[in-house]
Amino acid sequence: MTDHGSEEGSREILADAIARVTGQGPVRLDARLLYDDGPVTASLERAGGLLTVRRAGRAPVAVEPVVVVFEIPPHRRRHLEGFQDLLRRFGARTLAADPEAWRVATDKSLMVERFSRDSVAQMETLRMNGSWHDMLSAFRRLGRDVWARPVLGMGGADVFHVTGTEQLEAAAAFYRSTGQGWLISRDAGNFTADGRRNQHRVIVLNGKVVHAFERHQSDPDRPCNVSQGARTTVLGPDRLPPRLAELAVAATASVGLPFAGVDLAAQSGGVVFEVNVHPAFNPDRPVETVAIPYVRAHLSADPDLTSNGAGRRGDRRPA
Repeated sequence: MTDHGSEEGSREILADAIARVTGQGPVRLDARLLYDDGPVTASLERAGGLLTVRRAGRAPVAVEPVVVVFEIPPHRRRHLEGFQDLLRRFGARTLAADPEAWRVATDKSLMVERFSRDSVAQMETLRMNGSWHDMLSAFRRLGRDVWARPVLGMGGADVFHVTGTEQLEAAAAFYRSTGQGWLISRDAGNFTADGRRNQHRVIVLNGKVVHAFERHQSDPDRPCNVSQGARTTVLGPDRLPPRLAELAVAATASVGLPFAGVDLAAQSGGVVFEVNVHPAFNPDRPVETVAIPYVRAHLSADPDLTSNGAGRRGDRRPA
């Protein structure tokens, strides 16, 4: 199940992975039909070992009790919480039945608080919700070299490197005009010897690193996101420094997610920038390296499926 209005592109990769693992394609569900703010409401029933999604004005859809949820935009995730509760209540096998974990990882101010609680290393971060005097004081406290980012965001959009009061004023005006909450974080000094920005993206699944990448950004004032011009180098789990692997696992556990993409830097002693609920799949063999392990984690979590024997493999149809 994905938001079919999203253009991020993960659902085709996941559909390919499901087909390879199970022997047939998935039942595809559009998450927009299940948002609690949408025009269509849905309920979930369990009968005959299947989960049945009933939507007003539409034929019911019956699927195996394995539900893969991905590619849900950050600003819509709160509207899926009711469906996540249904998945948990009806015993669906999924890695997406914990709305609190999603909420903490999606709302960056909550994520910062959780990292502080669990002593996960991060750059000092302050939420901007006061007067100009308060904003200026926070800016000075963080060394006049900060990154401003929205509380809800993805892909490095609406993120600014701020090193002067005029830039701070411009950032405040932008977030005010767009109605976004925002934070500022002390710069991590994450530069390589040749002056490029540098960070890692680490994919964690059930407490283990399954893939890792290193990113370089030539423009020091832009975030290290591929969508913002950064270049990616594939590392794989074996070439990731152990302390960064441990930090990524700790950050994922802190927010309560079984699967996540963690952005972090080796500089400043090793710090986490954020945890992503739905990390975009990278171009390096995305089906084999990440999507297939992700799908298999759903299937292996269900003892009823594995006890049915290999003969039913082709009937397992995750949604």
